[in-house]
Amino acid sequence: MRTQRQPGALLAITLALSALPACGPAASPPPLPAGGAKATPAPPAPQGLPVVETRLESVGLDESALDRSANPCEDFYQFACGGWLAKAEIPGDEPIWMRSFNEIEKRNEAELRRILEEATQAGDRDPVSKKIGAYYGACMDEAAVEAAGVKPIADLLAKARRVRDAKGVGALVTELHGRGIWALFDIAAAQDMKDATRVIAQLDQSGLGLPDRDYYLNEDDKSKALRRTYEEHVARMMRLAGAQEAAAKKAAADVMQIETELAKISKTRVERRDPKGLYNKLDRAALAKASPDFPWDAYFQGLGRPDVKEVNVTSVRFFEGLSRLLKTAKPAAWQNYLAWHVVRSMAPALPRAFVDESFTLRAALTGQQEERPRWKRCVSATDAALGELLAQPFVKTSFPGESKPAAEAMVREISGAFAREVRSLDWMDEGTKQRALAKLGAMANLIGYPDKWRTYDFEVDPKEYAKNELASRAFDVRWHLGKIDKPVDRNEWQMSPPAVNAYYDPQRNHMVFPAGILQPPFYSVKSGVAVNLGGIGMVVGHELTHGFDDEGSQFDAKGNLEDWWSKDVGAAFREKTGCVEAQYSAYEALPGVKLNGKLTLGENIADLGGVKLAFMAYREMRKGAAEQTVASGLTEDQQFFLAHGQAWCGKLRDESLRLMVQVNPHSPPRFRVNGPLANLPEFGEAFKCAPGTPMRPTRQCAVW
Repeated sequence: MRTQRQPGALLAITLALSALPACGPAASPPPLPAGGAKATPAPPAPQGLPVVETRLESVGLDESALDRSANPCEDFYQFACGGWLAKAEIPGDEPIWMRSFNEIEKRNEAELRRILEEATQAGDRDPVSKKIGAYYGACMDEAAVEAAGVKPIADLLAKARRVRDAKGVGALVTELHGRGIWALFDIAAAQDMKDATRVIAQLDQSGLGLPDRDYYLNEDDKSKALRRTYEEHVARMMRLAGAQEAAAKKAAADVMQIETELAKISKTRVERRDPKGLYNKLDRAALAKASPDFPWDAYFQGLGRPDVKEVNVTSVRFFEGLSRLLKTAKPAAWQNYLAWHVVRSMAPALPRAFVDESFTLRAALTGQQEERPRWKRCVSATDAALGELLAQPFVKTSFPGESKPAAEAMVREISGAFAREVRSLDWMDEGTKQRALAKLGAMANLIGYPDKWRTYDFEVDPKEYAKNELASRAFDVRWHLGKIDKPVDRNEWQMSPPAVNAYYDPQRNHMVFPAGILQPPFYSVKSGVAVNLGGIGMVVGHELTHGFDDEGSQFDAKGNLEDWWSKDVGAAFREKTGCVEAQYSAYEALPGVKLNGKLTLGENIADLGGVKLAFMAYREMRKGAAEQTVASGLTEDQQFFLAHGQAWCGKLRDESLRLMVQVNPHSPPRFRVNGPLANLPEFGEAFKCAPGTPMRPTRQCAVW
């Protein structure tokens, strides 16, 4: 089920590719507005202690990844990652390659494959193995998929051809939404932003085949070329689905026409970062008035929720425009648009020709050179359909018992560091400080895997993959919509436990750290405290800071969208976030392609807060140490910053980088390293950088 307002994640996933941060050239620090740093000093580094000399590998760092010829005060990312960047090659079936994330993902993926292959072969199996084995086995049975052809979607395509008017569009959209195919818009169960104890229905813009509205509207040469590529792709896919040449070309033109009109009424990604703008609660009468040409009563009835009395609409303008479009677009155009979204959505479960043709568009968008092997796609599909079933055997073999208490200890230390930071702020009045501390105190932490596993009440056919895919989607929609008008479950997970990721949800006011990321090189019992805090400690600090970034700060301790700031403090906060926005807006990822400081603001604030809090916690945890470790000539402070830098070593194809800059709220990896570290006085001190150098600029930004 698609989530409208994404929680603040360490990484983000888009339609086109895994949105891991991208690599780009360094930029000179920009002139910054007022709102610079006033550092709260971390606990002092141990002085005068006996020194233990060792190698970087013994503390969990990689000497071979370094570029010792680079000046860390000029470009720390190059210093930390230059050796790795010179040797690493992006695999043909990947659009990007990250040193840490992909190392863990490969390991997790291999273990999931082992689990699934054993599950398909076992005779007397337990219910978990039986279900995940049947799903994976059906996906891997390529011969059966080829034999089925387009029969699994033939009924939906026939219904699309019978659409004659707005009522018919609404009827088929209702059926498609019930199967998790999001034509035109989508629906979800969401917390009421003004009453976080309630779950209500939420309607959101959707229905595009390209990754972002701007691809349809921008007039630069690359956007125009991608539009041509997309239209040709749609035509080829429709031919595969049975259309004749002329009809396929007409279908592609109709799809472009309708999707362009949808793009015109869609909010931009920056606009969608404003929670207040996404909150427009309407009763059913007001919804019908705003969008009178869509059959809302039949829609809610068809989804099994005729009792829904009110909905949150993320963009009233979008649904007003959708109503007009229902009247102006011709029935034949609607037939083609709806048929296309059936084909597009279900292509991964159809014969190889559909998979290959889908890949041509992804290759154009990301530069990826070859499709992933079928087993990888089937592991991902099984995880998407039965995530908390597949996670059960995974955590038994892959989640070290010491990881959970270690993560809990880091959360305590980093929360303590944030509390000390809040109390010391000179720009926040006492009342606002107490409300910030109350929110911190109410923040929950979900670590490893859920306390209660989710069940999946749908049948899995060991022979029919597409049937299983439709069944899993339909079940997921029913499961989510079934939460409407029920109490909020703060312990619910929105990410699969094997995920190499983490997130913060402002409405539940909780952080979630899946088992998948609590592994080396982010965390290891064999690594030093400085290295663990620079790795997983930064992740913890990043997610905690999301509770107080430009979006998270608009939600109170209970998860309600509420202004809990005094007027003067709010103004000071905006001045400080403006400093960060200006800094990142000046960074150039590719020649002529600058970052969008507004789009990436929340993640940049979280990166800055994450590194700062983790450093403070590391210093606190090293208080009272009996000795200090110097690894290959690097002090413990330097090891901390190197651990952060090496966590983000990454290579990205130019096409993927361009896509990420346009649609992703995260900055490319070079800037996720250099950006926050350039704002930390402790970094400049650790590497003895002269004032005014790129990594120790005269003006530094600080928010928390």
